[in-house]
Amino acid sequence: MEDKIYKYLKLYIDGGSRGNPGPSAVGAVLYDDNGKKLDELSEYIGKYTNNMAEYIALKKALEVAASYKSKKIMIFTDSKLLHNQVKKKWKIKDSRILKVYLEISRALGRYGMVDLRHIPRESNTEADSLVNKALDEKELSYEGESDINFGEINE
Repeated sequence: MEDKIYKYLKLYIDGGSRGNPGPSAVGAVLYDDNGKKLDELSEYIGKYTNNMAEYIALKKALEVAASYKSKKIMIFTDSKLLHNQVKKKWKIKDSRILKVYLEISRALGRYGMVDLRHIPRESNTEADSLVNKALDEKELSYEGESDINFGEINE
């Protein structure tokens, strides 16, 4: 656990899927109040919709941020849906997303101030590249493998 107390943390998040639903991954970059990179996340998460991947990205990124002490966090996302739903401007109609949203709400409760901002995709390239890195690595790990199970071969 980090001992230093930061004035605030800046968290850039992204989630994506190749196909909708399809193979999905999350990416995040955490900075301190001086702009120093503290941590990053690049993880394959399985088969999800793009919207669910965005929510899982925020959930997992907040888990990473929890190991750094601060009462203020700024979160940057290029997902208009996530931004507007977390800020309670839009309703959450998907029960699976609602479940993740409730976990996110609890995690955000540890901060005295949360500033969630919607940013253009071009301003979120680092988190986006971490999503693609995880997806590319997963695709490479499947090279030469088959999803077909031929069962036992009896001679």
